[in-house]
Amino acid sequence: MVGNLLLRGMLVGILAGLFAFGFARIYGEPHIDSAIAYEEAMAAASGEPAEEEEELVSRETQAGLGLLTGSVVYGAAIGGLFSLVFAYVYGRAVTLGPRATAGLLAVAAFIAVVLVPALKYPATPPAVGNPETIGARTELFFIMLIVSIIAAAVAVVLARRLWSQLGGWNAGIAGGLAFIVIIAIAQYALPTVNEIPEGYSADLLWRFRTSSLGMHAVLWTVIGLAFGAVAERALPGARARTA
Repeated sequence: MVGNLLLRGMLVGILAGLFAFGFARIYGEPHIDSAIAYEEAMAAASGEPAEEEEELVSRETQAGLGLLTGSVVYGAAIGGLFSLVFAYVYGRAVTLGPRATAGLLAVAAFIAVVLVPALKYPATPPAVGNPETIGARTELFFIMLIVSIIAAAVAVVLARRLWSQLGGWNAGIAGGLAFIVIIAIAQYALPTVNEIPEGYSADLLWRFRTSSLGMHAVLWTVIGLAFGAVAERALPGARARTA
């Protein structure tokens, strides 16, 4: 059954990757083009000589086939991992049906994996960020990501232990507060990175970051809804349990 769910999860992830590609192609890529144009304009204004470098991958390929391939592969990987987590928590951490479990899990994953790390270290377009610090910035982002996932796990465990004593609603609030406290401490302790050039367009930066979050929101929404539907068909007795 786990293997069956894994296959379905990867297929759902591919579907979600296609939707995410469509969103990124329409709403994300124009902002990247604007950021590249801004970078070139700033270089020209500063009098830097134009560097003639051989283009390994054209911008058209990056925004087309490259983006499609990356979205589909990423979606398949996320869908597979999602199915494994679903198989573990279904009937254990929650007693909901497949659709509700998948939806709740997708929302929790989006918050822990995407939203919380992005609040501390948001995505940056071209011309933002020092190339010499990319390694350190990547390391800080993954530290925040790991802390967020651990905090989510702690919140779930705490809520389950308090469930019988406080009831579902109060236990959920206690778990949520524990998550917020851990995240607040981590975001305060970790260093802030601000490498936005002076005079950079705030509107462009905002649109780029919101489109990046939007792409992930589309991905997780499709995974949560679609996987819940296919899991309901795959799991024996799921329809009766849902009813």
